[in-house]
Amino acid sequence: MPEKKRAEIADTGLVEAVLFAAGNPMTVKEIAHIIELDVLGTQNIITRLQQELDERKSGLTLRQVAGGYQLATRPEAFATIERLSQVVDRKISAPTMETLSIIAFKQPITKAEIEHIRGVRIERALQKLLELELIAEVGRKPVLGRPILYGTTDTFLRCFGINTLADLPALPSTEEAAAALDGEQLELFQEVQHLQEAGELSADEEPADKRQEE
Repeated sequence: MPEKKRAEIADTGLVEAVLFAAGNPMTVKEIAHIIELDVLGTQNIITRLQQELDERKSGLTLRQVAGGYQLATRPEAFATIERLSQVVDRKISAPTMETLSIIAFKQPITKAEIEHIRGVRIERALQKLLELELIAEVGRKPVLGRPILYGTTDTFLRCFGINTLADLPALPSTEEAAAALDGEQLELFQEVQHLQEAGELSADEEPADKRQEE
């Protein structure tokens, strides 16, 4: 980058521009490479940028997501931004969200294992999650037939505002679940708890019942 052009932009403004243009989270090392500075200096600039955003009450903030930094809107602006959802509706149905939750907590997991937990066929839910890039194929289970294993993606981390899978909330106790869930939801929760205690399911098990696919 020509020094004259760079001198017209503060270092914090430069990092802000890079993150805005990138859209996706960037690691400190990646940002340092782009702005041609060392990692430590870049980290200091990122810290100053967050302070500047706070001081000027910007509608944007820096968020640590998926091992990197991303420009994101502040929670205080969510009510206004929600109006944009009227233009593009990409809501995930409750059954699809249940499937995503199982994958998030039990990954890597096969389709048959998910169907065993949910008690229904999940082809459409699985396809929707793949299309939205919230999940991906992460390997094959070393059993007969070598079924595909599914896991969550960096897109999942960004969408749910978490940095790593370790930041996923712990499953509630059975007593807490009983107080918050209806009968069918509680049954699903208890099945997940049972599987966590008992270990992996066999990949070739059939779904628990033959209810029509959702």
